[in-house]
Amino acid sequence: MAASPPVARAPIKSFIAIGDSFTEGMNDVLPDGSMGGWADRLARRLALASPGLSYANLAVRGKLLDQIVADQLGRALDAAPDLVGFSAGGNDLMRPGSDPDDLAARYDAAVAALRDGGSQVLVFPGADTHGAPLLQRMRGKVATYNEHLRAIALHRECVVVDLWAMQALRDRRAWSADRIHLSAEGHERVALLAAQSLGLPVEADPFEPWPLQDALTRAEQRHENVQWAREYLVPWVGRRLRGRSSGDGMVGKRPALEPLPVEPLPVDPR
Repeated sequence: MAASPPVARAPIKSFIAIGDSFTEGMNDVLPDGSMGGWADRLARRLALASPGLSYANLAVRGKLLDQIVADQLGRALDAAPDLVGFSAGGNDLMRPGSDPDDLAARYDAAVAALRDGGSQVLVFPGADTHGAPLLQRMRGKVATYNEHLRAIALHRECVVVDLWAMQALRDRRAWSADRIHLSAEGHERVALLAAQSLGLPVEADPFEPWPLQDALTRAEQRHENVQWAREYLVPWVGRRLRGRSSGDGMVGKRPALEPLPVEPLPVDPR
């Protein structure tokens, strides 16, 4: 199954998203230059179903699970929203020597605290990294961690948004130029799946195949790979060697629960 059936159908009046760059909305750039992302897109769908919905997004790019727990979890617990979107662990899995079993145990403790506080929780098994430069090497760890997340969601009665099941996310058009973060259309499809998983009506199928597209030639692939390495891989490696993160000094873009407009976010065609 792509997603678990919703555990509860009560109207959602408040939604907090916690996590890293995936939840912050990296590379879903809106016309005003701000970042959108799946969480913003889901929040607007929730607001259509429950006018007056309050929404906060505490996520910050580059954060590890323990940093998310230390900096964001407490604020979510204090607010006790109806729904928490909690995606974390991807940056940990990219670190050499990371243990998906230990990581899952720490994630489970955070989910337990949220559930004990009365919040429903969205859990996100990660996308398949097969064929993705830089990320393919962690595919086995991602698969192991995903199985833990599904088990945690079953045990804690959470809602699963299963990105691994989305064939559409294996298309290069679902990803931005850095090959790590989703494109606007990729974020839109995740939002559709999350809404569907919560039992909301959706206007499009998140699993719909992409339109056919001519494959890149070998020369085009080489040119793209060289450009990607120069613009994204080298700076990423440099930050890791210096022990820095792209999110150092940043705070969440919506740090407090506030009412949300219901206008949908645009999606640029790719």
